[in-house]
Amino acid sequence: MPDASATTLSYSAQLAAFTHGLRYEDIPEPVRRRAKHLMLDAIGLGLAATRHDFAAPMLRGIQALGEGGSSPVLGSAVTLTARNAVLMNAALMHGLDYDDTHMKAIVHGTAFCAPTAFACAHEAGATGRDIVTAYVAGMEGAIRLGMAVKGGFHHGGFHATGILAHFGAALIAGKLYGLTAAQIGAAQGIAASTAAAIQVFLEEGAWSKRMHPGWGGVGGITAARLAQHGFVAPSRPYEGRFGLFHSHLQEHAGDVDYSLITAGLGEVWETAAMAVKPYPVCHFLHGCAEAAAILHREHAPQPEDIATIRAFVAEPTLTIVTEPLAKKRRPTTDYEAKFSAQFVTATSLLRGRFGLQELEQDSLNDPRLAGLSERVEVLVDPDTAFPSAYSGGVEVTLRDGRVLKRHVRINRGAGERALTDAEIVEKYMDTSGTAIGRARAERLRDAVIGMEEAPLGDLWQLLTTG
Repeated sequence: MPDASATTLSYSAQLAAFTHGLRYEDIPEPVRRRAKHLMLDAIGLGLAATRHDFAAPMLRGIQALGEGGSSPVLGSAVTLTARNAVLMNAALMHGLDYDDTHMKAIVHGTAFCAPTAFACAHEAGATGRDIVTAYVAGMEGAIRLGMAVKGGFHHGGFHATGILAHFGAALIAGKLYGLTAAQIGAAQGIAASTAAAIQVFLEEGAWSKRMHPGWGGVGGITAARLAQHGFVAPSRPYEGRFGLFHSHLQEHAGDVDYSLITAGLGEVWETAAMAVKPYPVCHFLHGCAEAAAILHREHAPQPEDIATIRAFVAEPTLTIVTEPLAKKRRPTTDYEAKFSAQFVTATSLLRGRFGLQELEQDSLNDPRLAGLSERVEVLVDPDTAFPSAYSGGVEVTLRDGRVLKRHVRINRGAGERALTDAEIVEKYMDTSGTAIGRARAERLRDAVIGMEEAPLGDLWQLLTTG
């Protein structure tokens, strides 16, 4: 295992040394297996997203660039350049907000690591083992950078996934394109100049968040190719005077724990700690969604019987899932609904579930859901386990005076309540089946899980409609 702990090296150099030296055999088998299941989950989500309204306009926009290419696009006969394929596939994998999250890093890692690994491997003629190795390298680097800032990107108005994607992708592209350790270090330095992803989409449920992980992939691949051919880059992109943390975090820059970037690197595998979502909404709301669904199963309260509803979320996430208040209380688009504590709580309470169907227009127009959503008061959760888990609670006071309470400290899918590999496969079969049918979904499942043992031709073909 490469030693990436030397304190005389910059943090980008340490991540580069780790990435360059990482071998498939260095990664514990349970981590490799989990990595493939995380990629499978993302593929299923990407295929399901091809049926949603944002997919076709985005593909048309990318095609309008007029750039040819041979890289596969999920669920399509179209092929693109490697960079454009990452841009499109990452948007599909992230577009439903149903993709995995690292709790402490607050990053949707697979949404950019998987499409970057696939596109670069396809371009480079790499193997399935190469894909798994590069994917894990990118995940480990991006996650640790996210852990170090302790939520600081979100505090500054940035979408952490869109920032960290540039660096995870640079590591992956550097690994698969055969860059030296010095070149992989330089790729990170170059990527620091393209890393930006603002959260203004929250004001109106705009589509821009969907392009963040893929744009990071574009930046990372570009940075890797420039570094490979001698482009001179800053050597301290993270900790430098005007480096990423100081420029993006501003007053929160002093909160960065730099030691977390390399702590346990190559020994503690954060990839295995990714939480797979059981609900297609902002991960910060999973505790509330589950608590409300439990109350439905236990008591099935009806709107006419309810006097008040209070939902509880972690204080650092409060503004993200409650503002602007009018749009959160009565969302009109699926993206507004995904980030609404009021709507998610009310819907889960009334229906006992929250799936993709709850984001259809019929649900958004349901007067019972809308009326209940407007009555939800959202408060700071005093018992939260954030950021280790995305806790949440719901308290319902009935008109007869009874008070119904439920608090979820460890959200389903995270930590000790992580979804099993079998449950991830079940989720994949459900999501992918909406687009490609069960038989093809099963063949694709087998190709992903067995990617190290077989040529990748079948995998590339099964990802598309070719």
